[in-house]
Amino acid sequence: MREDYAVRATAHGGTLRAFAARTTELVKELQRRHHTWPVATAALGRAVTVGAMMGLMLKGERDRLTIQIKGNGPLGQIVVDADSRGHVRGYVDNPAVDLPLNDRGKLDVAGAVGEGMLYVVKDLGLKEPYRGSVPLVSGELGEDFTYYFTVSEQIPSAVGVGVLVDRDGSVLASGGFILQVLPEAEEETIARLEERIAAMTSVTDRIQAGAAPEDLLREVIGEDVQVLQRQPVSFDCSCSPDRIRSLLKSMGKEEISALLQKQGKAEVICHFCSERYVVEREELEKWLGEMK
Repeated sequence: MREDYAVRATAHGGTLRAFAARTTELVKELQRRHHTWPVATAALGRAVTVGAMMGLMLKGERDRLTIQIKGNGPLGQIVVDADSRGHVRGYVDNPAVDLPLNDRGKLDVAGAVGEGMLYVVKDLGLKEPYRGSVPLVSGELGEDFTYYFTVSEQIPSAVGVGVLVDRDGSVLASGGFILQVLPEAEEETIARLEERIAAMTSVTDRIQAGAAPEDLLREVIGEDVQVLQRQPVSFDCSCSPDRIRSLLKSMGKEEISALLQKQGKAEVICHFCSERYVVEREELEKWLGEMK
């Protein structure tokens, strides 16, 4: 098993900023937890791969970001949560979506996502979070994030992400890259970069063949790559029995009483990790007795 990780790098004298990630094990874990069918696995996998790389763009240890992809396709909403330490989680509203392959014989991620909006919210420890949004331009997600960075954050970018799913639905490879051109970049550098991106083979084929994130960057940029940071990437969910109990207690006496009458207990399933938490009648009744 190869370790999942992401890298942050620069090239061409600091005029190019680059990120790359291998997320195969992360996507396997999300597939296991959410029981996603192939097209949902591909869509969620692409989104969490971008989320993992965007986590490297955060500077503060407690900074985090949320990605919401709200399309009108059968997948419904895709949500990804990531932080600066390589912790990523995510879910899709409808994991059991099955569509015919597209015209290129590939999983029809665009058809599953549909038309809609891409939202990014960054909690940077300020009074108000940063919020950015753009319309989805293709639903393939790589192109949509390219558009987001270029329009919302005003950084000309190229995003390539992919998830390779086997015939039996298992995840063979997942990863991607983000390239961002800074204002000082020369036109010749940009032109060469565009040529190399166009000539690059499938990201997932390269990862399946053993390519590391650094290899992806060297293939698309050249040997002039200086890696500044290497960050392990893994699934992580912040839910816990204590947090769920605190959430339930905050509902108040009337809602807890209603739960007791209707269900005889409280049951909560976390969207992000699918863990099931149950608080039995005796504990709920004890809470009610303690409330004024």
